Amino acid sequence: MAAFNEISPAKLMRLIGTPDCPAIVDVCINADFDADPFLVPTAFRNPHTELVQLAGRLGTSKTIVICQKGLKLSHGVASLLREQGIDAQVLAGGNIAWRDAGLPRLPAAVIPGPLWVTRHRPKIDRIACPWLIRRFVDPAAKFMFVPAATVAEVAEKFDATPFDGDVPPWSHDGQLCTFDVMVRDFGLSHPALDTLATVVRAADTNRHNLAPQAQGLLAISVGLSRMYRDDHAQLAAGMAVYDALYRWARDGQDEAHDWPPTGAA
Repeated sequence: MAAFNEISPAKLMRLIGTPDCPAIVDVCINADFDADPFLVPTAFRNPHTELVQLAGRLGTSKTIVICQKGLKLSHGVASLLREQGIDAQVLAGGNIAWRDAGLPRLPAAVIPGPLWVTRHRPKIDRIACPWLIRRFVDPAAKFMFVPAATVAEVAEKFDATPFDGDVPPWSHDGQLCTFDVMVRDFGLSHPALDTLATVVRAADTNRHNLAPQAQGLLAISVGLSRMYRDDHAQLAAGMAVYDALYRWARDGQDEAHDWPPTGAA
């Protein structure tokens, strides 16, 4: 059970993937991290000795501090952050407890830089993938939407990672859409995301028999693309759509709606 100023892995996992997820900072020493180079989703690394820059980055964000075992480093850093007015808690048991709970872990070696690029005029994968990246990989990730013929050159000039095009690894793989590949290769597979991935795949590859929700997702995606000329405005609106779909996939699949309402006379 989590103690004072601690949060359990299960409770933190409930926050990850939602707009209410706190900032997550990993302060493991290099030796511990190199021995097990994985991150809790959305976590970023910061040395426990370099807190001035960290406090500036966090601002007023609620924060979870993680070290290997959830002991001296994370509690010390969290206390110093609280002294500066930042609401900071510690992940109970640290990275070891997270790993032992079988929760998703990001392999650090596959996490690209913060800038991504894809074709403009997105529909499904090119909105779903940025949602996944911001909610489970890098909340500060930025996305460029450019003409298809310029994606490779823009990626090179801006040191950006291309996705949902012809260039692996962040593209379709056989029957899998790009969203599927990101869930798989970022080590994010868990029941809610697996359900959402099936819906995205069904809508993105015109295989609506895979999930009855696919037709609705396609309709909403096409509608958003017609509503917004600015791809970034469309992405902002699409984030709310995928937030809702994720919450449905996580804990709303058993709910139905009918008329008259249940319990009505």
